[in-house]
Amino acid sequence: MKYIAEGDDVLLYLDRERTYQLRVKAGEQFHTHKGFIVLDDLIGKPFGSTVVSSLGISFYAMRPLIRDRVLKTDRRTQVLYPKDIGYILYQLGIGNGSTVVEAGTGSGALTMSLANAVWPDGKVYTYEIDARSQKIAAGNIDRSGLRPVVEMKLGDITQGIEERGVDAVSLDLATPWLVIEHAWNALAGSGVFLSFSPTIEQVMKTVYALEAKPFIEVETVELIMRRITVAENKTRPETLMIGHSGYLTTARKVIP
Repeated sequence: MKYIAEGDDVLLYLDRERTYQLRVKAGEQFHTHKGFIVLDDLIGKPFGSTVVSSLGISFYAMRPLIRDRVLKTDRRTQVLYPKDIGYILYQLGIGNGSTVVEAGTGSGALTMSLANAVWPDGKVYTYEIDARSQKIAAGNIDRSGLRPVVEMKLGDITQGIEERGVDAVSLDLATPWLVIEHAWNALAGSGVFLSFSPTIEQVMKTVYALEAKPFIEVETVELIMRRITVAENKTRPETLMIGHSGYLTTARKVIP
């Protein structure tokens, strides 16, 4: 059992819609609309414990998962949905020791997920063209504790990729087709290319570029997710759902 110590990150859970990520510091309080939490009360408790606010409201002190860190990032850009991130990690086939090139970093949400997957012996090289976005992403990644396996690069990946022999290239940018040749050069044999694009026009240009190079298994999918409300005699899909977020195109490098 893991116990909460000073300096640990904690996710305070009130309900599904209201969660708060914080770092535990002795002598401090965390204020919410349901009263404040004395952070000293968390120290020494096991993760998952109940903590009561000054107004008598119960919160649960949870250990933040990578999904919690992703959803709680500071952001200037749209963060990928968990439904897409899960599929990306599955398709890339990465794990401890893998090397990944990513662009653009954005707020660092996918970067953290990639880093968590390759931890502790892998490496994520993440390219970002916008210095302000990179600064925000750096703060998010630092807070996650995953920075040791992330190298942040300020530059335009459409102009080239410095790394060679990588296991995967993952793109979330407006013109992925301009990176296809660079990605092929960077990937190891049988390595995976993936791009996330919100429009079908982007997908078409990307697929045509992939088919013009030695790639196989070129495929595009769209993922739809909806929650189900479960209650006696009224279990049904929720009225609102996450529909279109983007298209995911994947391919694998072959050597002629």
